[in-house]
Amino acid sequence: MPEPRVPRDEAEAALHARRELGADFEPAVVDSFVDRIDAAIEARVAQEVKRAGKPAPRRKDDGHALALAIVSLGVAIPLSGLAAHEAGVAGLVVAWLGIVLVNLAHALSRLRRGD
Repeated sequence: MPEPRVPRDEAEAALHARRELGADFEPAVVDSFVDRIDAAIEARVAQEVKRAGKPAPRRKDDGHALALAIVSLGVAIPLSGLAAHEAGVAGLVVAWLGIVLVNLAHALSRLRRGD
């Protein structure tokens, strides 16, 4: 049985569409291509698990970790500038410490739940 793959022409088409559609549609094009890659990876993992005789692991990721990372970076840029301008290096350290702690708390809660 051949292994599931994302065909090269699909990758090239996604890159071409990204260039053609511009920045407004870039997130949608990238998300669509990443979904296809995820599906191919999941199919490969399922095949390997099936060969090993174990049930396929269930995917629990609902996108919250990625969303938190994106929001954290989006907030970090203006927050860093504001904190550095208003409070100097100490403000910058406090701002980044808050961002890191929020992400760390989320990661630890996922570990405790077994995600």
